[in-house]
Amino acid sequence: MTFVVTENCIRCKYMDCVEVCPVDCFHEGPNFLVIDPEECIDCTLCEPECPAEAIFSEEDLPEGQEHFLKLNEELTADWPVITEKGDSPPDAEEWDGVPDKLQYLER
Repeated sequence: MTFVVTENCIRCKYMDCVEVCPVDCFHEGPNFLVIDPEECIDCTLCEPECPAEAIFSEEDLPEGQEHFLKLNEELTADWPVITEKGDSPPDAEEWDGVPDKLQYLER
């Protein structure tokens, strides 16, 4: 099993989750983070650290967010691993909770 970063991370990208990951399975894109499902060890440490509540176990993905499992897997091939918390976008709070953000995902 793996954990999955879902839509609410888009344009929020708080990165609190990155520093607690013992296996460095987070990858960073321009305005979104993803988890490498091959590296994730299902430790559950990242889920409670996400201020945007955008991380779920693959078994508990909210309805309509199931496609993010495949998206996380796809984007880990292109984006670099991140091991330290960086700065969130200056407008992250404004985007937290906004629905239908997939259209804003930058690859």
